[in-house]
Amino acid sequence: MKWSNTALVGGAFAVFLGGMAGVAMAQSAADLGKTLTPNGAEKAGNKDGTIPEWTGGITAPPAGYKAGGVYVDPYASDKPLFTITGQNMAQYADKLPEGLKALLKQYPDYKMNVYPTHRSASLPKSVYDETLANATRAKLVDDGNGVEGAKVGVPFPVPKSGVEVVWNHILRWKGKQLERSYGAANPQADGSYTMININEKSKFLYSDTGPEGQTSLYFQQEVTAPARLAGEILLVHETMDQVKEPRNAWTYNPGQRRVRRAPNVAYDNPGTASDGLRTSDQLDVFNGSPDRYEWKLVGKKEMYVPYNAYQLQSDKLTYDQLIKAKHINQDYARYELHRVWVVEGKLKSGTSHIYPRRTFYVDEDSWGILVADQYDSRDQLWRVTEAHGINFYDVQTFWAGLFAVYDLQSGRYTASGFTNQEKPYNFNVNLTAADFSPDSLRRSGVR
Repeated sequence: MKWSNTALVGGAFAVFLGGMAGVAMAQSAADLGKTLTPNGAEKAGNKDGTIPEWTGGITAPPAGYKAGGVYVDPYASDKPLFTITGQNMAQYADKLPEGLKALLKQYPDYKMNVYPTHRSASLPKSVYDETLANATRAKLVDDGNGVEGAKVGVPFPVPKSGVEVVWNHILRWKGKQLERSYGAANPQADGSYTMININEKSKFLYSDTGPEGQTSLYFQQEVTAPARLAGEILLVHETMDQVKEPRNAWTYNPGQRRVRRAPNVAYDNPGTASDGLRTSDQLDVFNGSPDRYEWKLVGKKEMYVPYNAYQLQSDKLTYDQLIKAKHINQDYARYELHRVWVVEGKLKSGTSHIYPRRTFYVDEDSWGILVADQYDSRDQLWRVTEAHGINFYDVQTFWAGLFAVYDLQSGRYTASGFTNQEKPYNFNVNLTAADFSPDSLRRSGVR
């Protein structure tokens, strides 16, 4: 296995690259923009040449893209290098997350088309500048349950612990504000499903000028179809330290026409419109407070992970083409070889969660979790999450459009982020704090 083990040497972060035993490359904030990318990844490619050097990612939209339109696939001409199936997975096993191995074993028609690696992730220069500043000013507080002194960029581009990597995922750049409409589905075992339509609005305070007090994010989610669910609205004010100040959440119920506090919209409570197939903290693979787990930074590894999934966003595809029994249509999923940070979370004594253990595979270039393994109380692999990301190059942010959570025990899955028949994401919407007040929730519900 080509692991990169982590250690602290003389106060600096050291990485021991696989195959280079005894050779340490000390890495610190001074290396950002040099041997490290401005976001903290290794700038160089791997020795095999299968992972290229990072040269800036996608910094301008490709030819044919029109502002506000469907995202053009910059790698449409690529052909798969090979396909991993349940029959040949053994030869690739050292580069596969445990969850993807399980999917390959359980479903004979699940496959992974592996394409050439493109390190497409990029961020605006202003975000890189703040990331560099965060490297020496950000700090963990309350035993790692909060962050102080950081804004806009990831707080810990040269991480020393697992919880710092988790905070990098939570606070990574996703633009300043966003409105999007998308579909979600919870297919039955035979593949039948009802499309659930959702509208979301987000104002990323942390990513704009920095958190306002403890508040880092405003988030509103409304179910618009089918009729039996339409009108349900969730409002969240996210905080930087949910032990010091818990997440504030409200819901609007159209039947009761009332706004209520929703303290249970967190941790392992059921996620919105997911048929109980994912938890609240599995939105965006992981969100909220990291306080219930001990997070171990296992190391860095080259792995086959979902990446540059522009085909899954194509407006030429229908939902019926993508949503199949057991799993999404893998003909349109794309996998590449990338270096990922591996972080393992184990439930702290005296706390509770339906997942006593979870493992995250975190993209070194974007800090987004690409794959997550979730284990049950018997320490058996239970649910597997895949985040199929793209570079939203009009704002330069790499994160997932389509998320899928596979329940290995029930044989079902929930998937969200289908935009093929929806308007493209709007990162230029003008949102204010007033749009995310409980009063605005009440007004939205009675329209």
